[in-house]
Amino acid sequence: MGEVCVPNNPQRVVTLGRPSLGNALALGVKPIGSSFDLERRDEFSPYLKDKAKGVEPVGDQNQPSLEKLLLLKPGLIISWQPIETVYPKLSEIAPTTPYDWHGKDDWDSNKELKGIWRDYFNFMAEALNQEKAKQQAWEHYYQRIEELKSALGDRYQDKTISLVNFCCGEIFSDVKNSFPGSILNDIGLKRPEAQNTTAPLGFITFSEETFDKADGDILFVYNSYDGESHLQRLKNNPLWSKLKAVQQNRVYFVDVSVWRNSDMIAANAVIDDLYKYLVSSS
Repeated sequence: MGEVCVPNNPQRVVTLGRPSLGNALALGVKPIGSSFDLERRDEFSPYLKDKAKGVEPVGDQNQPSLEKLLLLKPGLIISWQPIETVYPKLSEIAPTTPYDWHGKDDWDSNKELKGIWRDYFNFMAEALNQEKAKQQAWEHYYQRIEELKSALGDRYQDKTISLVNFCCGEIFSDVKNSFPGSILNDIGLKRPEAQNTTAPLGFITFSEETFDKADGDILFVYNSYDGESHLQRLKNNPLWSKLKAVQQNRVYFVDVSVWRNSDMIAANAVIDDLYKYLVSSS
């Protein structure tokens, strides 16, 4: 969208997009306003609610309320993605820094996992001039990864971890270059063969007839806002009872807003869930 000059230490920040609010809070910056969770339409994700008290909701990330933004008088607007339709109006209100994640490849030439969510966290730290907070956040993240690896030991070296999301009438699985997939990769946890891959947007889809390909020794199912009816229909399918994870009672339901929100606070919440279900429940 072109160059933009931002304040050295912006004091009144507005965040737009799923990961932006969590990243700002993780960097020690409390926005004055933020777009709300797309799946809840009028509130922030549950795992951010306590930390986001006092942050003014400004509407959908793609169509924020310009009236609310004018009243808030922000010094900086940070967006998860370019919003071509409203960017000119946003930039008239305050310096606006969108992050162009579309088309980015999560894999470098050596096929090592990087992760767009990591790049975006670093981008926000630069825009907010929070280099020290960024370093501390990464040190804390990798310390927790190492502690979890130690707690897991070799119990899961031959086990596969499957991720499934029922949403919008379809069955999705996040693969290796997704947000949760990259965290599992950091820990060294294996994925089912069908999910041990990369995809342009970090996920693949299954039909009910081929859902057995999404099976693993452990199955994490996201509690999506419209997935309950789809899940119940699948449970009535004889295929469900034949799944390895179902037979071993290793199906766990997790919050979709955590596992798909792609910010630093969500990353730590995913680690919390892995402790809960792979260490404490094993």
